[in-house]
Amino acid sequence: MKTIKTLALVVMALFLTENLAAQLPSVTLKTIEGKTINTAKLSNDGKPFVITFFATWCKPCQRELKAINEVYADWQDETGMKVVAVSIDEGQNANKVKPLVDASGWEYEVLLDSNGDFKRAMGVGPIPALFIIDGNGKIVDQHSGYTDGSEEEIIAKIRTLLKK
Repeated sequence: MKTIKTLALVVMALFLTENLAAQLPSVTLKTIEGKTINTAKLSNDGKPFVITFFATWCKPCQRELKAINEVYADWQDETGMKVVAVSIDEGQNANKVKPLVDASGWEYEVLLDSNGDFKRAMGVGPIPALFIIDGNGKIVDQHSGYTDGSEEEIIAKIRTLLKK
């Protein structure tokens, strides 16, 4: 039994290591304005950026995006980073994304992943799921869930990337 647990941990570690420092997968999504975009081409002019997966029904997702929004302008001024928020809402819930974004005043680039292709390609489990992408388009960090104040860890990692 202990061998199986050890093997499972090794496989998980290899999977996570392989996903980190990987390039973004190529999936075609739409913006909330209806423009088509290929996720492999997401970039930020050589600066780090964040991709966060959310849903309109997910309260921790909304708390995370709200907390980031409160400091987003400062983060952009300081580091040039940006946030790409990816909605995994399906069916009728997808119609709630733009009203939520507009009502919340989020300045993020918002993409719609209604069929979950990008979510699956990125190996997303529970949401919110957040990925930090370096200036070369490589995934360098990721986490799931949200606790109050964890946005400070995000900007700390962005600052570290900029020093390299």
